[in-house]
Amino acid sequence: MRSRAGVFVGNLVFTAVCLSVAPFFLLVGWSAWADDPGWGWPALAICCGLGGTIMIPVLASTSTRQEYPRITRRDRVKGERTSYGNDSFVMWAPRSPKGSEQAELVRADVLEASLVRYRPEGEATFTTHSGNYTPDEFTPLIKLRLRVYGAEVSDAAARFEVTGECRVPSLCLSAITAGRLAVLVHPAPPGTQRTAVPLWPSSALLAGARTARVIDLEGRTSVVTRRVERQLRQMRISREAGGIAMTGDTLDLRRLDPHTAARLNALADQDRAYPEEPAPVSEPGEEARRLADQLPGEAGAFGSVGRRWSRRGGVLVRARFLEMRARTTFQDHGPVLDTVLRVQPADGTPPFDAARRLTVPMDYLTVLHRTKEVVLVVSPNSVSYVVDWARTNLLAGVTEAAVITPDAQELPLTGRPDLIWALMNLLASHGISVTTPVLDLRKRRMSTVAGMALHMVRSHSEPHTCA
Repeated sequence: MRSRAGVFVGNLVFTAVCLSVAPFFLLVGWSAWADDPGWGWPALAICCGLGGTIMIPVLASTSTRQEYPRITRRDRVKGERTSYGNDSFVMWAPRSPKGSEQAELVRADVLEASLVRYRPEGEATFTTHSGNYTPDEFTPLIKLRLRVYGAEVSDAAARFEVTGECRVPSLCLSAITAGRLAVLVHPAPPGTQRTAVPLWPSSALLAGARTARVIDLEGRTSVVTRRVERQLRQMRISREAGGIAMTGDTLDLRRLDPHTAARLNALADQDRAYPEEPAPVSEPGEEARRLADQLPGEAGAFGSVGRRWSRRGGVLVRARFLEMRARTTFQDHGPVLDTVLRVQPADGTPPFDAARRLTVPMDYLTVLHRTKEVVLVVSPNSVSYVVDWARTNLLAGVTEAAVITPDAQELPLTGRPDLIWALMNLLASHGISVTTPVLDLRKRRMSTVAGMALHMVRSHSEPHTCA
């Protein structure tokens, strides 16, 4: 990861080149002023040149803050802006078209997925599309093969398969990896191919990427995340009512009109009497729809370590996204999102929430149904936190991690985030950089940590998923 100073110097040089005419005007105006003092064109040239020259470091500093993902005290959420639980995640994604009233909202499973096209031309710069949250340039085109169900999932006669290409908002990519979509099926004349149009924000909810709770008319709260049948019925009622907005990740039936609230409350009563088991985090066959390897992002690694940072007591901490909100600004490797994170300080003090505008890599967005965790590098004085996407992607399973033992045995670590986290901290505390996803304990520079690392690998439990 580049240092903040390096990013600032690069932006300073770039801005100076772009505004190089400003110092030129300043010099020309100053030279002319010496020969003809007054408030004529020399004074105007000096004012314009001076203003442009001052803007060079200002714009460079602004660009650096936007590009360099550092969290400081001023990013901390003030007051009661967020009241989310530790397992909450709220997503504001671009809306999908409502479709015709005759269309039926049903479930579809993703059998196969592959990237057709994603070729933005913005390079590393920020590109803004005013008023457009899903410009084609920054919205990947994905080929999908779907198995579409009827209104009742058990009705085998109503099922059909369909293959097609569609644009997928980057915030909703994890719905494809999870393998569950909410789609609209439009009526088709006999003998013609039926079509299915995905509803992407609803699909992210159905896939469990976004958490969901319902407060019934008696004030009781129930968790409906990954309760697929109940969510589908709620979506149909919401669609008939013209749409129902959630407050964060919660739907409060006491705030709805009586007719809609009664229908949704009946679903809650039914679920309380006959609880629905949550669907799996990911449907079987994830390998056939994995998009992380096909989309841009930072390659996962155990991470680089600055010796000075390590000697002075720098540490790593884990944080968790509580909120992501789509914007109209993009970089090639991911959208710029308004986010809220809950940070757990390393010194054991209470966690705090921070609001920060971040560029989130596309490959990380494909696994939001599985994890919302992120790795932060803490400065030695504990006043700033920097998002480390290489470590984050390794912890999230975007990149497969492995350890090679001293006797050349390769041990996969994928699906074992707590073990990966322990190894990251071991390496960081000893000032050892490993810029790949493979920790090779045979190397000489690993001699001081090889024994401890091997003990960690053998003593940790079987693989599991992180939340």
